[in-house]
Amino acid sequence: MTTTMTKGLLMVISGASGTGKGTVCKKLLDDIPEIFYSISATTRKPRPAEVDGREYFFISSEKFQTWIAEEKFLEYAEVYGNFYGTPAHVIEEKRNEGVDVLLEIDVQGALKVMEKCPDGVYIFLLPPSIDELCNRITNRGTESPEVLQKRIQSAKNEIDTGKKYQYVVVNDSVDAAVEKIKSIIAAEHCRTKNNLNLFRSIDR
Repeated sequence: MTTTMTKGLLMVISGASGTGKGTVCKKLLDDIPEIFYSISATTRKPRPAEVDGREYFFISSEKFQTWIAEEKFLEYAEVYGNFYGTPAHVIEEKRNEGVDVLLEIDVQGALKVMEKCPDGVYIFLLPPSIDELCNRITNRGTESPEVLQKRIQSAKNEIDTGKKYQYVVVNDSVDAAVEKIKSIIAAEHCRTKNNLNLFRSIDR
């Protein structure tokens, strides 16, 4: 019997500001280091200690526009005069190698990815409560009261968008949230549609 490689999963994790996306993703990658963490391409200059291909793919504005024309991005956006985008070809290469890919992205970007990758696994992180979300955002202590109110309202709007995702995980504990995501990954790997190659490989 011969076995054909199964295509890797595309896992997209989103959540409103203050839900702990970065912390959860870091823990998940620590637990499953073979997952490929997809990084963005950007036209901004690298900061000290940043390395091309590690934090971001640092490319020129001209190259970024070329990639847009060639439809090489799953999604992209302009932020404070710089462009950021998710390179589709990098993700597809890894998935075709049988590698699971993790994409941590904001809600607007995730909705665009859903359109282009309906076979992705979309996971939305929720805070334990709105009060806890407000506390997390406020405790950062980096914004004025006016900006804080805008961020909190924006977070509430993003939470409502989470209904469009396949899975929802409450991040009341990082370890517990990661264990739930690991269970989702295990279940997705066992789905029939992701294992049709196994049926084809059986000698009759």
